[in-house]
Amino acid sequence: MFKEILYVGLGGGIGSILRFLTSKIVARYAHDYFLFLGTFAANIIGCLLIGVFAGWMLTNQPDNQSFRLLFIVGFCGGYTTFSAFAFENLRLLELGQWPLLLGYTLFSVILGILAVWVGMKIAG
Repeated sequence: MFKEILYVGLGGGIGSILRFLTSKIVARYAHDYFLFLGTFAANIIGCLLIGVFAGWMLTNQPDNQSFRLLFIVGFCGGYTTFSAFAFENLRLLELGQWPLLLGYTLFSVILGILAVWVGMKIAG
């Protein structure tokens, strides 16, 4: 059990750091009105990566729990930011920004699913 916790913690820590860096890089280029793009980028990249990791694991080592815990549960769990996504949607709702709210939500979900599919195709 301790080894499993270490894998999840290590992956999650690295994923969280990279998520922070992703947001900082995107914020450098985004107008203040579009600051949610950092979360959007992290979620789409994370969806692509979980597709790649899951596709590779299912094809090559379906029973490799260490890989699953480190990369899928830990890294992708630390990198993706669905709670921030929900909070930002709530803020857009409260501000009455309906077009941004609908666009952000729809593009995040649709592109996220598409990115997982592409990632699995890349790996498999």
